[in-house]
Amino acid sequence: MSKRHMKCLAGITVSTATALGLAAVPSTASAPRDLVVQPGGSIQRAVDAARPGDTVLIEPGTYRESVLITTPGLTLRGTGGRTVISPAAKTAKTTKAAKAANACATGGNGVCVVGTKGHTVDDVKIRALTVSGFTKSGIWASWTDGLSVRGVTARKNGTWGIAQERSTRGDFRRNTATKNGDAGIFVANSVSEEGGATDTKGTVVLDNAVTGNRIGVTARRVRNLVVDGNLLAGNCSGVFVVGDESKPAAGAMTISGNRILENNKFCPATPRLSAIQGSGIVLTGSEATVVRDNVVRDNVGTTPLSGGILLFKSFVGALNTDNSISGNLVRGNKPADLANRDTAGKGNSFVSNTCGTSVPAGMCAG
Repeated sequence: MSKRHMKCLAGITVSTATALGLAAVPSTASAPRDLVVQPGGSIQRAVDAARPGDTVLIEPGTYRESVLITTPGLTLRGTGGRTVISPAAKTAKTTKAAKAANACATGGNGVCVVGTKGHTVDDVKIRALTVSGFTKSGIWASWTDGLSVRGVTARKNGTWGIAQERSTRGDFRRNTATKNGDAGIFVANSVSEEGGATDTKGTVVLDNAVTGNRIGVTARRVRNLVVDGNLLAGNCSGVFVVGDESKPAAGAMTISGNRILENNKFCPATPRLSAIQGSGIVLTGSEATVVRDNVVRDNVGTTPLSGGILLFKSFVGALNTDNSISGNLVRGNKPADLANRDTAGKGNSFVSNTCGTSVPAGMCAG
């Protein structure tokens, strides 16, 4: 055994490890450790005790708390659906000190990874757990680099299932995001400030199952990411790329190999967006985005954003430019499989797409 194991009950202490017969395991001050949290214990206490490189292992159970991670190189690992993180019970009073200690909870989030502009939190891994019922996000990240979220279920959270802003090189893979109030997976430059698109430096959204949300995957004012191999079904919209007039523009991303099926839930208009229903892939104000080799079927609605794959002028007037839509199978979508509703945009191409209907006519290969 190469790692030192410690049990986290009321706290994390060397005496507890000794009682478990683990103190004899050779270790050094810098050796990675496993800190184990059992039902009734505090995940946050374990996280606070962890050093870079440590793993916090969460045993099966329901943990009613929010978890704030500011330590780089930390791994938070559960046991899949048997490890559930849910909101803490409401209390009559919450002290100022308690609020300051866990801004994740006061923000309405489940698990937060938070750095600052001058000091990102790097290489945090979140694995195999469920976050459910938070008023804001299941997982929230800001000012991070190399965050990896895999095998996580984010369900019934009020806004986003898994969300990242002001961050680079995120890796969101083989997760389930279902029945969240807005996007199942959300990648943005900033949720609180206007400005040009952030270069995510290769963030990937791969092989996730995203169902029953308002929008499956939202990429808002970002560049340089990949959305590939995901199942997006039963949302109001499958994939939504959002740009505006700021520079650099959103785009330079690849949306490929996804199955985008029956995203026919109806979502009413918001202050930022009209009503949506039956939208497969929507590009607004995007440049140089590649949409290829997706299966987009049976997305049906009557809103301006309804249809299989659409180009739409952004709601602040930004045009789509130099986007490539090719090799997609687009069938059974209404009012059209392909729709270019941004005819003022320049350099956009529709090539070799298998579809039945298009607006304007003539864009289908068969």
